[in-house]
Amino acid sequence: MITKTKLKEQIDSFPEQFSIDELIERLILIEKIEIGKMQFENNQIISESELDKELDTLFK
Repeated sequence: MITKTKLKEQIDSFPEQFSIDELIERLILIEKIEIGKMQFENNQIISESELDKELDTLFK
């Protein structure tokens, strides 16, 4: 989830004119980064080798 503060920071970092699509893309990226940080902090991540094993089972 994104906070109002982060939203304001992102809008302030844009040039005077920009498209809504550019803003939405940036906000989606920021939200994904925040989710990744929260998952890392909550130890909800897997190692690269574990990921490889899971992918192997999916593509067999």
